Order: sequence, then C-alpha cells, then structure tokens
Amino acid sequence: MNKLKRISKVFESADEISFDDTSRIVLMSDIHRGDGSWADDFSKNQNLYFAALTHYYNENYTYIEIGDGDELWKNKKASDIIYVHSDAFWLLSKFFNEGRLYLIFGNHDMCKKNDKFVKNNLYQYFDERDKRYYPLFENIKVHEGLVLRHSMTDHKILLIHGHQASFMDYEMWRLSRFLVRYLWRPLELFGVNDPTSTAKNYHMKDAVENKLTEWVIQEKHMLIAGHTHKPMFPEIGNPQYFNDGSSVHPRSITAIEIADGFIALVKWNVKTKDDGTLFIGREVLAGPRRLRDYFLI
Repeated sequence: MNKLKRISKVFESADEISFDDTSRIVLMSDIHRGDGSWADDFSKNQNLYFAALTHYYNENYTYIEIGDGDELWKNKKASDIIYVHSDAFWLLSKFFNEGRLYLIFGNHDMCKKNDKFVKNNLYQYFDERDKRYYPLFENIKVHEGLVLRHSMTDHKILLIHGHQASFMDYEMWRLSRFLVRYLWRPLELFGVNDPTSTAKNYHMKDAVENKLTEWVIQEKHMLIAGHTHKPMFPEIGNPQYFNDGSSVHPRSITAIEIADGFIALVKWNVKTKDDGTLFIGREVLAGPRRLRDYFLI
C-alpha cells in the first residue's frame, strides 16, 4: 500500500469528534516522555509542559495528543515513564476523567496500537509507595487517527501522527526501535544525534512533509500532524497541512489551538519580567485565523 492510500485508509476508518465554534481543543505531539535519564528529551521541558497543560485544563480545553507522547523506543517499560512523570500523568488523568482526553499513537509509541499493551500499561498504574494499583486511563482507546468534524459546516480535519508517510517509521518501525534502543540511545548519552530520526534529518523531514501536503492537495481535507517536530501553519489559500511541532524544542514547546472558531500555533517558554522574575508564558507564533476561512477554500 502506498503512503497516500495508507493515510486515506486511516481517514476513512477514524473515529469522529464533533466540534463547533464554541469548542476548545489543543493538539500536542512528540512529547517523548522518558524515564528521567540523560536520554529523556522531555525532562528539560517538563515544567513548560505542566504549566501549559494546567492552563488548558483550567480553560476547559480538550487535549488531543497526536503521537509520540511516550518514548517507548528508548525505554522498554511504560511504568518507568509513568513513575518518573507522575505529575504529568496525574494531570492527564484529570482530563480523561472529564472526557477531555484523546490519544493517538505515533512511531515511538506504536506499541499502543496493541489493545493488550494499552490495557496492561494505561488502564491503571502501580504506586510503588502504596504498593497497590490505581486507575489511570481505564478502558481508554488509543487511535491511529481521529477526525474532527465541524457540526455546522460538516468539514473534516484529519489528525494523525504523520509517520504513515515514512517507510522506516511505519513498515520498519521495529527495526528502527531496535537501532534507537541499542545503538543510538547509548551514543546519545555522549552527545551523538540519531541520524535515522525524521525530526533530526532534514531530507527525511522534507520527504514526510511533501507526502502529507500531497495528500491534502489530493483529498482536499485539512490535516494536522506531528512527527517532524517542525511547526507548520499555512496561509489561507495554501495546502492545509498543519503541524503542531513538539515538546522537545530547545527551551520551548509548541501546540495548535482550535478555540472559539479560530486556529492558532502557539509556543510556551520561560520569559523574564522587568524585575528579573522568571515565568512561563504563552506566545502566539501564527494566527489566530478563522477556521471557516480555511473551509471556504
């Protein structure tokens, strides 16, 4: 199956989420929550992530994680990740308990495609201190893709991770995982970057972006992805391929907000007040633009 047909198959089989001009949705991907070691790319931005998530929770957003939420190529056990980043999972569980959490798997957490893995690792977690299990995301379904359907205009937005456009990250993901876990992870501890990573290889990144854009042009649907770690926010009239970036940028995390009929690309980072006090703030990188202006194209 070629890459465009693979994306179309996800689009045709995906569960739909109805939304309108009063809805508030935040899309984030490529968090790569790890085990707290030197190879945990998320650790340096975990406070930014927690601050952003707290804001979205308090502002009644639905949180949709569109792949690579957990780093399960470098790390074998999801329980190690949940233990180290228990504060983040506690906040995610609050979204879940209010019906405001959706998860999509990417290549680095492709094992979430397996229902048994999800049941054994995400339904509940074991508290080492209390020596007992507690509910986490009980009976959650992890998706390959989701479709946002606007209830008034009937327009659809496909949400996928984006690894479907990469041969090595889709068909050969087990080989890629093996190389990352046993070759590149140990070398990364000495500062060597993984050359097979789409996020760090510009040629691979461009190839994925071109395929995702080609699908948008062919199918005439808006698409929001992650995977490349490169934020994308097209002008109205250009192919409607958006990318929410990642949570492992140097000193910042990015997200796409769909709120009150508008769409925007935002960044969270550490800022400084005039008196020298540091704080975590939100900055709009692109938009906000009316979603309906894109729908009219």
